[in-house]
Amino acid sequence: MGEHVKKFLIVAAVAVVAVLSAYVSLRPAYLAEKERAASDTSSEEARLELGRQLYLESCAVCHGANLEGAENWQTPLEDGSLPPPPHDETGHTWHHGDQLLFDYTKFGGEAMLAQMGVEMKSGMPAFEGKLTDEEIWAILDYIKSTWPQRIRDLQAERTAFENENQ
Repeated sequence: MGEHVKKFLIVAAVAVVAVLSAYVSLRPAYLAEKERAASDTSSEEARLELGRQLYLESCAVCHGANLEGAENWQTPLEDGSLPPPPHDETGHTWHHGDQLLFDYTKFGGEAMLAQMGVEMKSGMPAFEGKLTDEEIWAILDYIKSTWPQRIRDLQAERTAFENENQ
């Protein structure tokens, strides 16, 4: 074997060892980053599942298991309140920004409307003390996750508009 070939093989072997060393030392960081990204996804999935479960436990009795709302939800009841609306894309939930939806859920319909200067009978109870803020946000995230992308985009615009005008 010639001298040039020996030097080439030595240089190649050193390069291979260097590359393998770098790979071995960097791989745990790469795997940790990949694992973190996967856990973020599963955290989002877990949050939506929590929201779904909480919705079924706390909201479905009035708004329906499939977010369909009550029949004739736009026709006032004898007491002047409106039946529970659907939370799917056929209702008006998506017409409101996130904070208003959160406050309406936390403080109840009549209290929230009164804060806005509107006197109106509402059947929406307050969930303050029954659900944590995180649980309310998880429910709202679940509801929004069921909407078509076009509706989610429109609702996000309303949220941005409400945030700008507070």
